[in-house]
Order: sequence, then C-alpha cells, then structure tokens
Amino acid sequence: MNTINATQLLDQLEKMRSLAQQESTLPSLATTQPEGADFSALIKNQIEQVNHAQKTGSEMAKAFELGEPGVDLAQVMISMQKASIQFQALTEVRNKLLGAYQEVMSMQV
Repeated sequence: MNTINATQLLDQLEKMRSLAQQESTLPSLATTQPEGADFSALIKNQIEQVNHAQKTGSEMAKAFELGEPGVDLAQVMISMQKASIQFQALTEVRNKLLGAYQEVMSMQV
C-alpha cells in the first residue's frame, strides 16, 4: 500500500495559502498573462490525489478491521486524518472558486 507523504501534503497546503494571498494582490485578470501549468490539469491532479488518499485510508481501515498483520491502528488513523484534511482543503478551494465565479457572473458589463 502507498503511504501519504506528510511533507508533500504540507507543501500543497502552503501553495494553496500562497495562491490565496496572491489573489488579493493581483492587479487585474484582464491584464495578466497566464503562467505555469494548466489550471484545469492542476485541479484534476489534486482531485485524483484526494481520491487516492481516501481510497488508501479506506483500504487500511478495512485491513485493520480484518486483522491483517502489519496494519497498525496509528497508521490507519493518520491515513484517515490526512485524507480528511486533503478533502477539506479541496472543498475550501472549490468554495473559493465558486464564490469568485458567482462574483464575476453578478458583475455588470
């Protein structure tokens, strides 16, 4: 089974925080040029990582419940908490994007 890297999760959370801070300092979306990776690919990648974390947590919990050797309760709990944190972060990003979309749609041209 794959384990979730805690430093990778923390790095992703820091990237999300820095993107949120940059949002307030951007001058205008019309004058800025897109840079870096494709946004839709980035979001798709994050969704896949959250899905993988949730599957891993569920598989570890099932293995623990069945009494398979080598599966520790602490590992199961950590895996489940990491999946939960990743899902919460993804939900917050979705909520921010939805709020921004609704704000743009309510603007008068």
